[in-house]
Amino acid sequence: MDLASIARQVKELSQQVRTFIMGEFNGFDRDHVEYKGMNDMVSYVDKTAEKMLVEKLSQIVPEAGFIAEEGTGEKKEGDWNWIVDPLDGTTNFIHGVPTFAISIALMDEENVAFGLVHELNLDECFYAYRGGGAYLNDKPMMVSKQTKLKKGLVATGFPFIDFVKMPQYMEILTDMMKHSHGLRRMGSAAVDMAYVAAGRFEGFFEYNLKPWDVAAGVILVEEAGGNVTDFKGGTDHIFGKEMLAAAPGVHADMLKVIQHWWFDKE
Repeated sequence: MDLASIARQVKELSQQVRTFIMGEFNGFDRDHVEYKGMNDMVSYVDKTAEKMLVEKLSQIVPEAGFIAEEGTGEKKEGDWNWIVDPLDGTTNFIHGVPTFAISIALMDEENVAFGLVHELNLDECFYAYRGGGAYLNDKPMMVSKQTKLKKGLVATGFPFIDFVKMPQYMEILTDMMKHSHGLRRMGSAAVDMAYVAAGRFEGFFEYNLKPWDVAAGVILVEEAGGNVTDFKGGTDHIFGKEMLAAAPGVHADMLKVIQHWWFDKE
């Protein structure tokens, strides 16, 4: 499979879909919002963008199935699948907050082979493919070289559906605040991970995530030289709902903080 060629084609496609999404952003009417569940919103923009993506991605890799947030297409077992979030940061989009992205990954049965996160407001296209490195608008990017968490900037997301482990999570947030330059909450896990890959954040952690939130970000961080694990330090980070992505110099320290509160205090 020619991953470099796939990257070129998907970049062109994301730019086309960006034109549609940004055309709908200004003047978006919140009356068009639907609720899939508590605080889980969707609009015609998400649905239309996903259909546009799936149609063209089907042509780029015809043998691949789909794991898409709004349910377009079907997953293929034991084969290639596109993992698609047409608008990561829907809540930001609905409220007029200019941080949201298209997230696209191509994965075989075990590993992500290609990933793209296109932050639409700044028109920053982050992409990577296995063995080919990571790029921001076609320029190579690398994770931060920082080795001290106390000098790092950390990103996270806040629970909006599952609040069962809020006490533990609040302890982690407090600990991270005290031992870093601060926390940031962008409202898009895909953007958070892209920023880790670009060296803007030293690390990112969150739980209750979906594969379309993080799959593309995983290969961005890995190909940029970073470490990606679940909260146990293992590899179940795409479908396991827990994510820690960080520069190598701070990953162990962040994992130690998370594990102390997440597991030891249960």
